[in-house]
Amino acid sequence: MTKPKKVAAKAKDYAFEKGDFVVYPTHGVGQVIDIEAKEIAGHKLDLFVISFEHERMMLRVPVAKAKISGLRKLSSRKIMESALVTLKGRSRVSRAMWNRRAQEYEAKINSGDPVSIAEVVRDLHRNAGQPDQSYSERQIYEAALDRLARELAAVERIDKDLATQKLNSVLQKVA
Repeated sequence: MTKPKKVAAKAKDYAFEKGDFVVYPTHGVGQVIDIEAKEIAGHKLDLFVISFEHERMMLRVPVAKAKISGLRKLSSRKIMESALVTLKGRSRVSRAMWNRRAQEYEAKINSGDPVSIAEVVRDLHRNAGQPDQSYSERQIYEAALDRLARELAAVERIDKDLATQKLNSVLQKVA
């Protein structure tokens, strides 16, 4: 009786490689630090190990479920440009109750789509002379701005603070 040969998976077999920056919709930008094989409940699973520095978190995503979970490569420069154009647009604030709008904003942020996140930033941005935001509005605004800045920083290979300044300067020009 011969033993079955173990075939070592090659990096090209996966959508992502060790060291790649990726976006997980509910957590934002992370880095694939390893691709490991684990046996869980009798099943062998290949897992992407993703580190999210800003949240001090490690996430293991089964390779087979990566696409369904929304794990994706960083946006292209073209998509980030679309997000910046979205920031320059007119804000669209619906007249719905705040809790309904808050749910819509959270859904846009958790979609991981930079253009949708830019819509949230644009709609919740307040300039000097405008009424102050409520605590929950401010929290959602800052979460969206942070998420967008992290992806912009990773795409342009700049510091997150510099990316935030760039986004703020775009928002100030609109005023």
